[in-house]
Amino acid sequence: MKLDGQKLMALQHPEPLRQGDRIGMVAPASPFDINRFYRGIEVVRRMGFEPVYTDRIFHKNGYFAGSPKERAREINDFFASPDIRALWAVRGGYGSLRLLPEIDYGIISKTPKIFIGSSDITALLVTLHSRCAMPVFHGPVVASLADTDTDTIEGLARAVGDFHPLEIRALNGRVIREGRAEGPVLGGNLATLCHLLATPYAPDFTGCILFVEDIGEKPYRIDRMLTQMKLAGCFDGVAGIAAGSFKNCGPPEEVERVFADLFSASPFPVVAGFPAGHGIPNMTLPFGISATLDSGSLTLSYHGNAPVHRAADFHGAGAI
Repeated sequence: MKLDGQKLMALQHPEPLRQGDRIGMVAPASPFDINRFYRGIEVVRRMGFEPVYTDRIFHKNGYFAGSPKERAREINDFFASPDIRALWAVRGGYGSLRLLPEIDYGIISKTPKIFIGSSDITALLVTLHSRCAMPVFHGPVVASLADTDTDTIEGLARAVGDFHPLEIRALNGRVIREGRAEGPVLGGNLATLCHLLATPYAPDFTGCILFVEDIGEKPYRIDRMLTQMKLAGCFDGVAGIAAGSFKNCGPPEEVERVFADLFSASPFPVVAGFPAGHGIPNMTLPFGISATLDSGSLTLSYHGNAPVHRAADFHGAGAI
């Protein structure tokens, strides 16, 4: 399902976060390490937020963090709860795809909130954006906060609670195809995007700046996934491609060569090396918000903010 230009103007922007806001912790995919969870929770508290979770978050069902209905119920309940201002995924792994038929998109459309996650959570990010007409946030999962850096935390705080438009720079980036393009940012984990193909939840990237990243995939596998998406028409009409980190995917120059082989003759700009994905730092990217991809400055510059000012006493989200 694709939001056309008219619907993009009608995006339901969630309210920004402020000190003391309650954030629902959810586990949509795999079980998580308990120690890393509690260390991440302490970071959330130092940011000035109150983490909220139920015992269901600790459930295990094979390689899932509980049954699909249990995991979806947590998401549905937190979106419906008036005192919860945002939802934050604890871990990726695998399992978000199983939740898609269980999510109550009607309820969520009436109560849009900030939703943060990455990796396997990509399936939820792109589906919530397309079916509920709301921005979502590709950012660090809670368990990763235990080992992340200050840039990641401060970037997240700016994305969900500040009024200044974001600018993400690929400091060690490489230009695959020169150019400058504008469009809403959308995408996420490359493997998960491929898994959505041929399903009712497959996103349409027409007019979008497509962001992709991955971890632990050899260059030939990245080639295979990008080729699959290319043959499926996923890149037809995209405004540009911004490639993030490809951690443990082999030498960066080999990964960049894959992108060059596939996109050096493309009609849109392609820039690799943005600090977002599984690496450190992992800068937060709002999805569904328009930005400019500029190969000259190696930047992804947002035109506005995803959250909307809700109160005169908002002071922003503090960083650790």
